[in-house]
Amino acid sequence: MYENARFLPAGDKSLIIEFGDSISPEINKKIRNMYLAIEKSGLEGILEMVPTYRSLLLSYNPVKIRYSELCSRLRECEENLGDTGSEPAKVVEIPTVYGGEYGADIEFVAQHNNLSIDDVVKIHSSKDYLIYMLGFTPGFPYLGGMSEKIETPRLKTPRTKIPGGSVGIAGKQTGIYPIDSPGGWQLIGKTPVRLYDPFGEPPVLLNAGDYVRFVPVDEKEYKSILKLVEEKKYKVNIALLDKE
Repeated sequence: MYENARFLPAGDKSLIIEFGDSISPEINKKIRNMYLAIEKSGLEGILEMVPTYRSLLLSYNPVKIRYSELCSRLRECEENLGDTGSEPAKVVEIPTVYGGEYGADIEFVAQHNNLSIDDVVKIHSSKDYLIYMLGFTPGFPYLGGMSEKIETPRLKTPRTKIPGGSVGIAGKQTGIYPIDSPGGWQLIGKTPVRLYDPFGEPPVLLNAGDYVRFVPVDEKEYKSILKLVEEKKYKVNIALLDKE
């Protein structure tokens, strides 16, 4: 982690606030707190903020605020991070059916790590995963903290279509495909919950800085929840958890 954030211009109306050169919960915490501090500051001219693994991309209106003034105001936000405090992160429960037709690669993941399928499910669903960032497709969460016991390399040949809701593993990462898309992650399960709805408010379920908790369900429960989701009657369980 850098002692002070680096401000880097990105075109004529964006800048990158860089906090370090590695992936770590400490850097992510600083990104989250900076994001919240900028929101609370009421700084005029901010158009959008996009958190990443180790930085925050900020788009602004150069007519309303100049680059030099923006950097000065952002530095003030950074210097006062310790005074603003941090909000408790949300923990979003994601019901997931593992294996079978829903997780075609779970047997390979088990064999690769000399485990049983039940072991893979137990390990994968035994902790809360930090959402470092969203990317690749709308609402795709890059989750950190997966146990090295189930690390598995990507597919040698990516699939041309992975169903939305699929839960996968790629190396040390785990994640969820929000929509049908190509992909090379090892599929171990599927959730009936929609992570992305272009007509929803908000359209994306998850946010960087929050946590995901996978909750194993059987096929009957999966179909029951899916029906409620399709009828727009399902509400995800969200808890507040202080991860400081």
